[in-house]
Amino acid sequence: MRSARHLHLAVSALLLSAVVPAARAQQETDDELEFSYVCGSENGPENWGKIKEEWATCGSGRMQSPIDLSVSVSGHLAYLNHTYRPAEASVVNRGHDIMLKFHGDAGAGSLWINGTAYHLTQLHWHSPSEHSVNGRRYNMELHMVHLSADNKAAVIGLLYKIGRHNDFLHKLEPYLQSLADTKEKEEKVGVVDPWDARGEGEAYYRYMGSLTTPSCDEGVIWTVVNRVATVSSDQLKLLADAVHDGMEMNARPLQKVNNRDISFFCPDDHHEHYYAAADH
Repeated sequence: MRSARHLHLAVSALLLSAVVPAARAQQETDDELEFSYVCGSENGPENWGKIKEEWATCGSGRMQSPIDLSVSVSGHLAYLNHTYRPAEASVVNRGHDIMLKFHGDAGAGSLWINGTAYHLTQLHWHSPSEHSVNGRRYNMELHMVHLSADNKAAVIGLLYKIGRHNDFLHKLEPYLQSLADTKEKEEKVGVVDPWDARGEGEAYYRYMGSLTTPSCDEGVIWTVVNRVATVSSDQLKLLADAVHDGMEMNARPLQKVNNRDISFFCPDDHHEHYYAAADH
């Protein structure tokens, strides 16, 4: 049985490095035997920066993620420009999280930010959510990981609370069940439409941060959608049991904002400025 170090639900497969080649970033993120989410343990979050020299940024970085999205400034933002398309995909149990990775030369589409295309490569889940809004942490967070041609990362974070079952996860349930307690096992799931994972919600927070797993590289463009979706308690348990034997969490503690700008985009200024806590 794996210990609590093997917790990392999220769509954490999630964060590929913003400053290192994708292959290396994948290797570091997958190396879950060397770090855990147990605060106070030798390899816990507060000690990640001491485990390896190349992980030093986890302890010394000034732009680390996740953070509490409690302060926002008006920024020059617009509707998200993403052009997703269905693509072949596989579900992988990475031990610390469940990852859905896309295949094929055409890929699953892109997110455009300031004229740069960030291609959707994978998504993964964390429980509870890594980011919080006005001090509130939610039950789950999905990370949609995008990489540019020069391996810069842009991640869309989606928040979930316990409620009605999630349709996207419902389609993956048979594969999640077969992956339970089988680290590094991969199951082909056929064609997956990223829009089913993206869901609704146009308002979002934007800030510059980092990967939330070692090596905690900075320079990641974070977009956290304001709308809170729902996931059933059974679905959440299925994700948790598959990757870490029923342990409670695979989310990094909140990091200091350090005077970073947190911008907020609301598509209709005539409507009330709402936060994720609105629970739509």
